[in-house]
Amino acid sequence: MRITALVFALVLSISAPAVAQQWEEYVNTQDGFKVNFPGQPKVTETTWKSQLDYSLPGRVYSVDKGREHYSMTVVDYTSLEQQGIERSKTCPPGNANCRANAGQVIGPGYWKQDERGAIVYATFKLLQRDVKLTYLAWEWQDMVEGHLIQLTNNADQSRTFAYIAMHENKLYIMEGTVPKGSPEPGLFQQSMGWVDKNGNGIRYQQIIYSNAYHGMGVYPKPSVAGAGRGGGAGAGAGAPAGGGAGAGGAGAGAGGPAGRGR
Repeated sequence: MRITALVFALVLSISAPAVAQQWEEYVNTQDGFKVNFPGQPKVTETTWKSQLDYSLPGRVYSVDKGREHYSMTVVDYTSLEQQGIERSKTCPPGNANCRANAGQVIGPGYWKQDERGAIVYATFKLLQRDVKLTYLAWEWQDMVEGHLIQLTNNADQSRTFAYIAMHENKLYIMEGTVPKGSPEPGLFQQSMGWVDKNGNGIRYQQIIYSNAYHGMGVYPKPSVAGAGRGGGAGAGAGAPAGGGAGAGGAGAGAGGPAGRGR
């Protein structure tokens, strides 16, 4: 009995960390996304400085699994218009680009330009790290456009696979970092999807969602199929052989590798 109890206790001590690191779907209705994490993520409040130096609230959802690191950064751009209006009130005399009655193209305080360029700016920020860019492509995730990025971190040769998108005026920066020689974080990347306030999956039909047009109200939003599949950002045509585009799966563009659905 004593030996059996000791063996049982040993099994529990070994299995507990493994259970804590089980992959599970994490659904966040506040920030409108779902993704697989190896455990419950830590949530950190942050402030994001936009390209035009506006301060925007954000949250970082992160999980570490050994030497692997997984994170989703969400930045809320919904306050940007009002900030632009307030900034335009203090523009220097004669500054036509920042006038209070700026046209539909730029918006007061250039706020529309700032939001339209958010994906490109976030991509630029990633490239400012001590990294080597190995892949960069336009892609989509559950019919929401974005950038697919692969980086090698120079310090330790670990690899970061990222996807950056905007949906409903929020910026999403998804990063999975794995040690040198480790498999790509496909389980993480393939799982990303969008949800409504009730946690129901969103997947658009026929038309790719672009925040610059649909999120900002230029055109009506595409119709929704119902429950989004949450499939990953796929490899675009020309993704490096063996290096992959990180995940493949439901987001693969029209020219993506065979066998990878939309």
